[in-house]
Amino acid sequence: MKKNNVLIVLSIILSVLNIACSSKNKETKDSVKAYTPVSQELFAEIAHMDSVLFDAFNAYDIEKTKTIFSDSLEFYHDKGGLAGYNQTIENLKKLFENNKTTGLRRDLVKGSMEVYPINDYGAVETGLHTFCHDENGKQDCGTFKFMHLWQKKEGQWKITRVVSYDH
Repeated sequence: MKKNNVLIVLSIILSVLNIACSSKNKETKDSVKAYTPVSQELFAEIAHMDSVLFDAFNAYDIEKTKTIFSDSLEFYHDKGGLAGYNQTIENLKKLFENNKTTGLRRDLVKGSMEVYPINDYGAVETGLHTFCHDENGKQDCGTFKFMHLWQKKEGQWKITRVVSYDH
């Protein structure tokens, strides 16, 4: 009987621990930690640079856009693959030329941007952005995820890596 009692007690203890662990894992998986910038100053700098980049994009200003990307740019797109600086600039020129009258624009989804410092380099920016253009007289919009690696060199912010995904 003692052996059976020990097994029953152990079984109950293991069941309780299993339930407790399952509840803890569920809390972790289901809850999202609210974002708070590590540095409000860094967040503001990157938010400003994001707006500079996409004000230029929305104005089809290729010359201004060029100044925001590093010559060593790597642009990863889940559908388009990898492009370097020159290919990215050529792609943007074609995009601007082909969409001059279609209302092409990018807007950051409010509240989606997060910025984290990268020690001795710069920052990583993540978020959601919406791209819209007119198609057959109607606004066609899609919202996608992005990540930009920003490098600060000699007081200048430049994007060295772009990852655009979930298209």
